[in-house]
Amino acid sequence: MKRASRFVIVVDVGNTSTAVGLAEGRAIRRVLRLPTHTADPAGRIRDLLGRLPRGRDVRGALLCSVVPARNRVWCAALRAHCGQEPLVLSHRLQLNVRVDYPRPATIGADRLANACAAWERYGGPVIVADFGTALTLDLVTADGRYVGGVIAPGLPLMTDYLCEKTALLPRVRLAGGFGPYGRSTREAMRIGALVGYRGMVRELVRHVRPGLRGGRLRLCATGGYAARVVRGLGLPVALRPNLTLEGLALVYEMNERERAS
Repeated sequence: MKRASRFVIVVDVGNTSTAVGLAEGRAIRRVLRLPTHTADPAGRIRDLLGRLPRGRDVRGALLCSVVPARNRVWCAALRAHCGQEPLVLSHRLQLNVRVDYPRPATIGADRLANACAAWERYGGPVIVADFGTALTLDLVTADGRYVGGVIAPGLPLMTDYLCEKTALLPRVRLAGGFGPYGRSTREAMRIGALVGYRGMVRELVRHVRPGLRGGRLRLCATGGYAARVVRGLGLPVALRPNLTLEGLALVYEMNERERAS
């Protein structure tokens, strides 16, 4: 009797980094993170799959991308490994939230994946904060409608822009401690970025909260800078590092079921 393939490859192509996950059902079993402009996606997929025989344990793939220039190379790599065309996430796929938005084609695919995963895990109303190159807040109502959100500069842009647009300020690593005020230029810049950023996030949450009525509001966070920002934020936040990949696994499962029916 032929054994059914177990795994789905889910890929989240972001502006700076790309996450490649191996999903079993809705659970993410392995994750590989790499620079978005890596030259060899097919090789990195092989790294992720390890000892799995080619094609035997992989039943399909779903690509989520906010960098259209990388879509062709990723689709080719996924097609070569899976033996079939990957799904590409958009509002046209079957989702577990209803998209209530004037121009749904303009919504970033990662934002849809985050909304789907958050609604599945927490119900609504829920706010998803994704701390990447950009900060996005996405809102799902108590009755499961994706209604929009907020886009703001990401945390690394706070320090990178200062370095690029001034003559004397250095490029600063955000890791490291600091006191109540800076005793060096670098320490002063870290305080301005991290502490100021937390204030911006709190104010954005306060601003969007009136748009979400009915039930207990939940806030969840994902993205590479999430852990650093939510520490000391002063708000109850559920941290989900793989939230986007979890949403992709869910959407694949829903659409696979739809194709089979």
